[in-house]
Amino acid sequence: MILRPKPFSSPYATLAGAASTAPMATVPAWLRRAAPDAQSLAGKDVEDVALTAGAAIGALDAVVRRQARWAGAWRQRLALSAAAVTAKQAGRVEGEKALRDAVLLTRPGDFLSVGPAGSMLLAWRRLAGTPAEKLLTEKNIGAVLDDLGLRRDDDAVGELADDLRQLSASIGMVGMLTGAFTAAERYGFARAFGCWLADALLAQRLGWTQAVPLLGAEAALGTSGRSRRSAASSVATGTETDPERAKNLLAAQARAALRAIDLSAELERRADRLLAVAPKLRAKAADMVVERLLSDDAIVASEKIAGMSDRGLRRLFDRLVELGAVRELSGRTAFRIYGL
Repeated sequence: MILRPKPFSSPYATLAGAASTAPMATVPAWLRRAAPDAQSLAGKDVEDVALTAGAAIGALDAVVRRQARWAGAWRQRLALSAAAVTAKQAGRVEGEKALRDAVLLTRPGDFLSVGPAGSMLLAWRRLAGTPAEKLLTEKNIGAVLDDLGLRRDDDAVGELADDLRQLSASIGMVGMLTGAFTAAERYGFARAFGCWLADALLAQRLGWTQAVPLLGAEAALGTSGRSRRSAASSVATGTETDPERAKNLLAAQARAALRAIDLSAELERRADRLLAVAPKLRAKAADMVVERLLSDDAIVASEKIAGMSDRGLRRLFDRLVELGAVRELSGRTAFRIYGL
């Protein structure tokens, strides 16, 4: 069952002037100690790593099912981190700030001008922003491959979609994780696409309404040689035939889940501050700006907000920064960008 927040008479009723009554996400100390890094992984069995990954995903699941108002910003911030690692592994120099600029400073509807690195961010934003049940359609898979700069044909996309449907329906969690990468490699696609698929499959298996970008930000994640077998037929014995791969992927998933939980706690504190000062804002359409800040990674200072002029929006952002409710993320004096 997905827990849904109860409606409030005022959008700021529960948080105005006070911290959220819901507990922030916490990770038990034993789970942090158990999450293996590259050095400690060699001495562990697949079963031990799977247990740790399952506990980490369980803790993450509790965060996701809260459906917090700031969850959109959280998912998109994770998408930005994944895109930065993806760009670096593709040999590009753009970091998070440059990727954010590429997308946010592009004119609406002109996404052809975001450049190759900006398109990589769009792929991860697609994962974070598309309903989970629609992520693995042929249309969406093709669009993601285009965003990641991967050559593809319609027949391969159709076969891949069939493989993924089998993975989602009939294979256990460990097999599903390794199978996502096997599926990507079968068609010659890059590691980043395997990460994207694994995150999408996880969201569908757990019944999340939106996926959470996890594995893309794991820079140390390794992969084995390409497999030409069908993903659905090969992963049933994947942990026995390639235990090292299974351990690496499970460990990466555990680390990524804990990192996502930590970010959720940080953004929750910032969101609480924003919602606490929201009643003090007198600008027209200030509530719309607050909702945008809670639902996305960042907003450019020239954003078109109905009922608010460019000057009024800049003044509102100055006020929010003064109150400690948002941060200026670009470090520039012009073309400024704001977010939690």
